[in-house]
This record gives sequence, structure tokens and C-alpha cells, in this order.
Amino acid sequence: MIAAISSLSKEVRQYMLVTFNYWNFTVTDGALRMLVVLYFHQLGYSALEIASLFLFYEFFGVVTNLIGGWLGARMGLNRTMNTGLAMQVVALLMLAVPVSYLTVPWVMLAQAMSGIAKDLNKMSAKSAIKTLVPDGQQGALFHWVAVLTGSKNALKGAGFFIGGLLLTLIGFKGAVVAMASVLLVVLVMSLMWLDKDLGKAKQKVKFSQIFSKSVSVNILSAARMFLFGARDVWFVVALPLYLSEVFGWDHLWVGGFLALWVIAYGVVQGVAPHFTGKSRGVVPDGKAAMGWAALLAAVTALVAIGVQSGWQPGLTIIAGLLSFGAVFAINSSLHSYLIVSYAKEDGVSLDVGFYYMANAMGRLIGTILSGWIYLAFGLAACLWVSFVFLAVTTLISVWLPAHKAD
Repeated sequence: MIAAISSLSKEVRQYMLVTFNYWNFTVTDGALRMLVVLYFHQLGYSALEIASLFLFYEFFGVVTNLIGGWLGARMGLNRTMNTGLAMQVVALLMLAVPVSYLTVPWVMLAQAMSGIAKDLNKMSAKSAIKTLVPDGQQGALFHWVAVLTGSKNALKGAGFFIGGLLLTLIGFKGAVVAMASVLLVVLVMSLMWLDKDLGKAKQKVKFSQIFSKSVSVNILSAARMFLFGARDVWFVVALPLYLSEVFGWDHLWVGGFLALWVIAYGVVQGVAPHFTGKSRGVVPDGKAAMGWAALLAAVTALVAIGVQSGWQPGLTIIAGLLSFGAVFAINSSLHSYLIVSYAKEDGVSLDVGFYYMANAMGRLIGTILSGWIYLAFGLAACLWVSFVFLAVTTLISVWLPAHKAD
């Protein structure tokens, strides 16, 4: 097997290593999110208090993506990726303390570190693809972005299940220690083999360049913010608590169900090119992104109507969640391709970082609203806010260019 890997080109080996790093990190990220939601709900925290635990996680994701893109272009993506892995190990170990020390400020601090780690890792992985795929091969670029994005979300879903399973089998402390141990091994491998000049800009990058000057990137970033706010406003806190409180599901059932959903969502992301015209030789553009956003808004409205009317709650939630996930996956995959396509090749992480800053901002807004709206008005209200966000996403997407732009 080692001989087979050695025979591959340097670009392919680097892509495999970047993907391996990203995969392992993603499993721990998904597991940690599920562990925190379920464990602190078990300890008696309200929906709003649980949402507050993720406040710094999402806030520092905004900051990290903005600055991380500049760091990646200036220092190299290997350093930003490895820093993310190391910080996640520290964040996990911070939670391996006696329960009496797991105060809200301490958990928020650990989550802040995890948020920084996650976005350094994601920005590095997504930016690295641009440097490893020859310019001009847009079909190949869409394929590899879709594979990385889809596999990431499938593994994040597996992480949800693993989080619920580990909480049941070895408890919260045992779970975070086990995940930190695995990531430490991954970090050592990455330090040994990841290319030291990966993604480093050829020209000196000024700090003032962290804000994108590309109109296309700015419009796509705004659309992305509302797209992910629409997902997280009902998925992050409201849905797990709804399944636990209304359906009476235990930790393993909640974690397992959401895991299967995210895995299926990741699979759809991975094959998204087949739904957007690959068989006809069509590379998607801004018009395609607008159409898929409009379809997602319509699906969300139907689910909201079903939940609000109380019609077959179990069937409505399950069928609605599957429909939402499939269409959202294609939207997300399209966006992930478009940002890598729009981004400048030299210092690609600058544009990608700015875009994922908007992504993190949407998650931050969605997470806060998820806890507050669910506590005050219930799941149906969360879904209606999601619909409004998606309507805004569709409107913004009207201005996305039909072809690769500035």
C-alpha cells in the first residue's frame, strides 16, 4: 500500500493528506457538538443556555476566517491546518475536567478555541484544492470540491452518532480524551508529511487585503451567510431538543438520527455535480445557485406549514428534514465550488477565508436565534425564520454572475 501511494503524483498525495486531516478533524467536530448539546441538556441547561455555549465557537469562526485567509496566504496552508489540529486537541482536553469545573464561561472558552481550530482547518483544506487542481479545469475543480465537501459532511454526521454513542458508553470526559488522542496522532503525521509551501502566496500579502475586492466573492458571501443562518436557526439547538422533548428520544436515538441525516446530506453533496448538469457538460454558475436557493425556500415553507398545523409530526419532521437536507446539500456544494472558482489563484485563501467568514457569521446568527426562538415560540417559528433567510438568499443570488467573474 505504501508503494502504491508513493507512485502517485505529489499533488495527489498532498490532496490525500489534506483530506485525511480534514476528515479526522470533522469527526471530532461533529461528535463534540452533539456531546455538548446532549450532555448539557442532561445537566439541566435550557435551550438558550445551550445555544450560548456555542456563541464564542461561532463568533471566533467569523474572526478566524477573516484573519486565517491572510495567514494562510502569508505563512502557508500547512501551518494554518496544523495549528487548527493542535488547537482542537487543546480544546478537547479543556473539557476533560471534573464536572464542577464545566461552568458556562469555561465551556464557552473551550468552544471558542474549537471554533478557531475548525475554521483554520476548513479554510486550509478548501483553499488547498485550488492549488492542487490545474487552472482552467472547472469541471474537475467542481468534482473535487464536491467530494471533499460531501465527505466532510458525511463524516460530520458520523461524528454526531459517535458523540451520542461515546456519551452513552464512556461518558463525556472519556469521549473528549479519546478524540484528543486520535487527533494528536493525526497532527504528528501532518507535521511530518504536509508540504511546507502549500498555498503560500508568491507575492507579499498585506493585512488590508483580508477584505475581498471581488464583487462576485462579496455577493456570494452574503448569500452564504443567509443560507447557513437558515439551516442553523432550526437545526443546531431547536431540532435536537425537539426530538428529545417532544418525541422522547434518548441521546443515542437523537445522535443516530441526526448522524444519518448529515451522512445522507454529505452523500448528496458529493454527487451534486450530477444534479447540476455534469452529464450534459454544464458547469453551474450564479443562475443555478439562485434556482436551487428558491427551491430550498419552497421546501422549507412546506415543512413549516406541516409542523405548525401539527399534521403527522413524526412524518413531517422526518420527510421534511430529508427533503431540506437533499436540496440544502446541493446549494452548499454549488456555493463551495463557486467560491473556489471565483477566488484568485495566488493567495486563494484570502477570498476563501473572507467567504467562510460570512459562512461563520450566518452560523452565529442562526445558532443564537435557534435557542431563543425555540424557547420562546417553538420549532415552527424557527422554520419560518429559516424560510425568510432563504428568500433573502435567493434575492441576493440574482446578482451572482452567470460565468466566472473578476
